[in-house]
Amino acid sequence: MFKSIKLKIAAAGASTLALAGSAMAAVPATVTTALTDAGTDAATVSAAVLVVIVGIAAFKFLRRAV
Repeated sequence: MFKSIKLKIAAAGASTLALAGSAMAAVPATVTTALTDAGTDAATVSAAVLVVIVGIAAFKFLRRAV
């Protein structure tokens, strides 16, 4: 009984992955370019935020150490 349940679960997972792989739609090049640009912008903003956070932490550390 347990083998049949495991086989059913494995078959369901495999079919889901197979269907997900074949369900890709054609996307216009402008959309791909826009998503790439958005990713680059997000990386730039997140790097700036990280620099500000590290700067604040360093400033607070130096003020406390003196």
